[in-house]
Amino acid sequence: MMGILEFDTLLFQCINGDLTNPFFDWLLPIMRNKLTWIPVYIGLVSYIIWKRQKWGWILLFLFMGVGISDYTSSTIIKKSVERVRPCNTGGLEVIERVHCGGGYSFTSSHATNHFFISCYLAWVVFLSRKSRFILLAWAGIVSISQVYVGVHYPLDVLSGGGLGTFIAYLMYIAYANVLKKKYA
Repeated sequence: MMGILEFDTLLFQCINGDLTNPFFDWLLPIMRNKLTWIPVYIGLVSYIIWKRQKWGWILLFLFMGVGISDYTSSTIIKKSVERVRPCNTGGLEVIERVHCGGGYSFTSSHATNHFFISCYLAWVVFLSRKSRFILLAWAGIVSISQVYVGVHYPLDVLSGGGLGTFIAYLMYIAYANVLKKKYA
């Protein structure tokens, strides 16, 4: 029977190698680049300020949550687990589509942060089904791009997505409780 890490490696090789095509080779490195999303971040913050009455509270919990999710993934978990990135693993055939870099792989901070932002905003700001789908698709594309370019295993992004969603839920509860006490 195949263990979870062996399955994770096999799934990584399928995404990183078997899905190779010129379109993904062009698109997915762009999709995982945090600089690509700066206009989206600015647009989201601007929308919140423009459209929401309690925008200060929304942004306070958003920024605190990003800090918590990034610190939890990048500092606490990665430095405790110390899983080597697939692109730094000897003996594993990896197509590197971006600079591999140092650091550890588990959990993906890109996935953690983007799922935090997407879920928190879906629960607090963007309540339509279509908006929620777009937010979650955005986080999913950023996450799967990490595997495609060779810097994370699928379990890294899946766990990062779960962690980001959990932190978003906690921040949503905190936000709701503060507003209930403040405006009740």
